[in-house]
Amino acid sequence: MLVATLAAYALGCISTAYYIVRVLKGQDIRTLGSGNAGGRNAGRVLGRGGFAAVAVLDAVKGLAAVLLARWLQVPEWGMVAVLLAVVAGHIWPVQLGFRGGKGIATTLGALLTYNWPVPFMLVGIMLLLYALLRSITLALMAAFALLPLLLLALGWTLEPVVACAALAVIVIYANRSNILARLPGRARTDAS
Repeated sequence: MLVATLAAYALGCISTAYYIVRVLKGQDIRTLGSGNAGGRNAGRVLGRGGFAAVAVLDAVKGLAAVLLARWLQVPEWGMVAVLLAVVAGHIWPVQLGFRGGKGIATTLGALLTYNWPVPFMLVGIMLLLYALLRSITLALMAAFALLPLLLLALGWTLEPVVACAALAVIVIYANRSNILARLPGRARTDAS
């Protein structure tokens, strides 16, 4: 389990936005746009194609980490550590001074392989909440917060509930500046 967890963190540390911008522009994405090494900022710097490439590659990191853990026959509780490690590696990559992305695409990719209905439920909750909140960021963060409760209500086993709850805490924390900027009564900033 330790090998899979360390490998997951190492995979997460492969900051696709940072390396793609470095190769294509010769610049550090953390000094451009919002300063974030994630997909949305890559979209600002490179356009829609850059956003799409980073989002897909970030999701593949999460997917690969879970596939590797399954291949190594990591037990279900160990998978929780693997999920957290790959997302933590993306958000806090050691080689970039712990300044990475926000973790959304990596989380979705990891969840898709871990338990494929979960990301579809997450997106479904987000779409319902978007109709009320009119903010993708707030709707997605609220969906992350509500997902573990939905899984509990549906009678899911404890492992996926704990995994989703732990991922929700990390992702919401990583996106806290975006959440605060979009709350009513706050001046809007472009923090992502």
